[in-house]
Parts: sequence; C-alpha cells; structure tokens
Amino acid sequence: MAEQQTQTRPQGQGQRRDSRPPRRNDRRDMPREEKLFEEQVINIDRVSRVVKGGRRFRFKALVVVGDRKTRVGVGVSKGQDVQTAIAKATDVAKKNMITVPVVNTTIPHDAEVKVSGARVLIKPAAPGTGIIAGGVVRQIIGVTGINNLLSKSLGSTNKVNIAYATIDALKSLVPREEWIGAYKKTAKKAPAKKAEVVAEEK
Repeated sequence: MAEQQTQTRPQGQGQRRDSRPPRRNDRRDMPREEKLFEEQVINIDRVSRVVKGGRRFRFKALVVVGDRKTRVGVGVSKGQDVQTAIAKATDVAKKNMITVPVVNTTIPHDAEVKVSGARVLIKPAAPGTGIIAGGVVRQIIGVTGINNLLSKSLGSTNKVNIAYATIDALKSLVPREEWIGAYKKTAKKAPAKKAEVVAEEK
C-alpha cells in the first residue's frame, strides 16, 4: 500500500501542474502607445486649508507638456494625493497648449513679459549657444523645439508665476514672415504719404 501511495502522489502532482493554465504577462501582450507629448513635473507643493474640523492637506502640482516641436503648455492643479494632482495638471496643460514660432532652432525676436511679480526676458541666440536658462524657464524651453535661447528671470521666484510668464512670452512671439511682411507694407506706404503731403503744400 505504501508503495502504491508513493507512486500515485507524483502522478497526482503532475496532473495538477499540467492542469494549471499558463501564466501570461498582460503588460507584454498589450501594444505600446507612443506618447505624443513629453511631460515634466516642475514642482509639487503641499497646501493646507483651514476648515471647521481642522486643516485639510492637499497637493498642488505644476506640470509642463510639450512635443519637442512647436507646441507647449503649462498646467497647475490640486489633488488629494500626488498622482491625482499630476494627472489633473497634465490634463490642464494639454488643454491650454500654444504654438511657438521657431526659426533656425531659436525664437524670431526678443520678448519680455511680467506676470504678477515675476518678469521673464527671452532672446534669440546663434546656433551652438544652447539653452542658457535656469530653473522653470529651462524646463519649459526643454520640451519645445528651441535649442538655442538666452533668458533671464527677474523679480519674484514664485515658480507658478515664472511658468506663466514664460508661456506668455512664448505666446507673444510673432512669426518672422508676419513682421517682415508688415515692415515691407509700411515701407511701401511711407513714400506715398510723403508725396501726398508735398502735393498739398504746393
């Protein structure tokens, strides 16, 4: 009997092993989705709100989203935990994206914008200069198609205000074709006005 039991146990174990379904890794089987935008978390703060029962703590995330071509956006949002705040801020950034005019891997002209106490100045740079910026400005410019830029952050050190000032400065840029065309139109109209003034004097 003992010999029969010892012989039947391995057979039973072998049947159990064969009856188990093969393990599959769902992550490997799922097709990978290509990310159209690159996301970077600039800053995360813990904020509190005083209510009747005490303080309620939440997290505020500042996120920048860009495609490393011409589009970029910044979003700020709050959440009960860090992941929720980052997800909400990313959605806000994608909804408020702007298109930046890029000329030879740099910006077409200078721009200076002030938001609250923060003031940001950006200037075009020659090829090979790189992105000369620090902190928030560098992270925002890094997800655009701009490779050469000079910048200076003045005034307040609030990261949210600096981020909004940088986005407004990029938004205020005018494509090179537009302001060159406008200059040519004004240059053509100027001699005609002078001729009219001379005719009136006569």
